[in-house]
Amino acid sequence: MYSSELTAQVLADLRAPRTYPAVSLTMPTHRREPDNIQDPVRLRTLVTEAKRQVDADPAVDRAVRLELHRRLDLIAGEADLRHALDGLVVFVSTDEHQLWYVAHQVPERVVLSDSYLTRNLVAAHAHAEPYWVLCVAADRATLWHGSDENLRESRDHGFPMTVEPWAEENDVQRKERVGDVPNSFSSEQTRSFFRAVNTAMAELLHASPDPLYLVGLAEALTLLEETGDSVKRSAGHTLTGGLVNGPGRALHEALHAAFDERSARIERDVADRLDRAAGRGVLAAGLDEVWRSALDARAGLVTVEEHYQQDVLMTGEHLEPVTEELTAAGTNGARIRTDIVDEIVEKALAKGADVVFVPDDALADRGRIAAVLRH
Repeated sequence: MYSSELTAQVLADLRAPRTYPAVSLTMPTHRREPDNIQDPVRLRTLVTEAKRQVDADPAVDRAVRLELHRRLDLIAGEADLRHALDGLVVFVSTDEHQLWYVAHQVPERVVLSDSYLTRNLVAAHAHAEPYWVLCVAADRATLWHGSDENLRESRDHGFPMTVEPWAEENDVQRKERVGDVPNSFSSEQTRSFFRAVNTAMAELLHASPDPLYLVGLAEALTLLEETGDSVKRSAGHTLTGGLVNGPGRALHEALHAAFDERSARIERDVADRLDRAAGRGVLAAGLDEVWRSALDARAGLVTVEEHYQQDVLMTGEHLEPVTEELTAAGTNGARIRTDIVDEIVEKALAKGADVVFVPDDALADRGRIAAVLRH
C-alpha cells in the first residue's frame, strides 16, 4: 500500500491497540538503480534485528514468537523493492502483516509496542497531500490532480478547456474596429476564455479545496489574475510554457521550487504561531508538557521535528527521558517506552489537533516538540 491511500479510518484502525508485541519496522529505500540494489539486504538485516528483539523480550511467549517469526519471513519475501519509493513501513502482529511504501524518507527502526508506529505514515501523507495543477496557455487549459509525482490529468469540471474558434467575418470586423491584430493574450476572445477558466476553478476549489498550483507563461498568469481569483487562491506557480499537455511527471518537476516555497511559508507560519502562543502563555514545549496537553485534549496544534525520538520512562503522570546515567542506575523493572513521540502524535490527532512536522533543529529551543494550547 502507498501512503496516498491513507485515510482517517485507515489511520484509526492502524492506531488501535494490539496484543503485545505489535512490531513496526521502518527503513529508507531508493527509487532507482544502483542505489536500490542494497535495499533487499537492508530489509533482511532489519527483519533479523526484529526477530532478535522479539526473542530477547521475556514478555513474548513461544507461540507468539514463532508466529511473528513466520510473518517477518513473509515480509522479506513479499516486499516489492523494485518499485519502492523513499521509505518502507512494515507492521506485523500475530494476525496480520502490512507493507506501506512512502514517498518520504524514514529512519531505520524496529519498535515493539502495544500499537503500530504510524507517525511515519502520517508525516509521509502530510508531505504527499493531494494538490491541483492548472496549466494554462492562450488557447488551452488543462487540470491535473494527484500527490507527490503521481499527477493525472482530470477530465472533469469542464477540463480540458479550449478557445472556441471565432467566425471569420467576426475576426475581420474586430480587426477593422481595433485597427490592428492584437497578440493572443490581449484579444477579447482570450480574455473571455480565461474568465471561463476562473469560473470553473472557483467552483472546483469550493467543492475540493486542495492546494492549487499554476503553470504557464507570465502573460497567461497575468491574464488569469486580471480575469478572476485563481491566482489569489493558488499555493504557488511556475512561469514556463510548453507543459499544457503534461506529462504529469514533467509538471511535478517544474513545480519543485513552488513546493519548497510553500513548505517554507508553512514553517514560518508555524514558528509565528508558536511565538504568539508563548507570548500569550498558551505554549507547551518539550515532551512532558506536550504529552500532558495531548492527553487532556488541550493541544490545538502539535509541531515536532521530523526525526525526533526519545526513549522515556513513565514516572507517575510524567515522562522521564532515558539517559546513560538512568540506564546504568536501572529502571526497577519498568519498561522503557521507545515510541513516545509517535504516541503523542497519534493522541493529538485522535483528539482533533493539527500535527505539523518541521525540519530537524527547527525546534531546538523548544525541546524538539511543542504545542499551541486551545485554552
